[in-house]
Amino acid sequence: MFVRSLNDVESSDHFVEWGSGTSHRLLTERDGMGFTVCHTVVRAGTVSLLEYRNHLEACYCIAGEGEVEDMDGKVFPIRPGDIYVLDNHDKHYLRGGRDSDLILVSVFNPPLRGTERHNLNQQGGSAY
Repeated sequence: MFVRSLNDVESSDHFVEWGSGTSHRLLTERDGMGFTVCHTVVRAGTVSLLEYRNHLEACYCIAGEGEVEDMDGKVFPIRPGDIYVLDNHDKHYLRGGRDSDLILVSVFNPPLRGTERHNLNQQGGSAY
């Protein structure tokens, strides 16, 4: 058993600035659990085109607001208590709230190494 805090992660390479927010990679591949858990902040007013080609992701909103949009243009508002699930490696737009950050608990399978970073300047969005 172990306990790890946000503060522990902030002083490591598993605290990632990903372009539109931050990700505390609380549980990663090296922990041997078979999945990753992150505390993810999506800054208010940001828009990111993302895709996880090698991972499935589920995000549970714990605070703030935002939205996710699929490639068919369907927009899903995200509020505390909502979960969105990218079960087909779905390319998507992720938006922080108009006036508040979107705060998520993100779970990845298979697990992340923990140091992956988005490149939001890539044509066609960021993928890993």
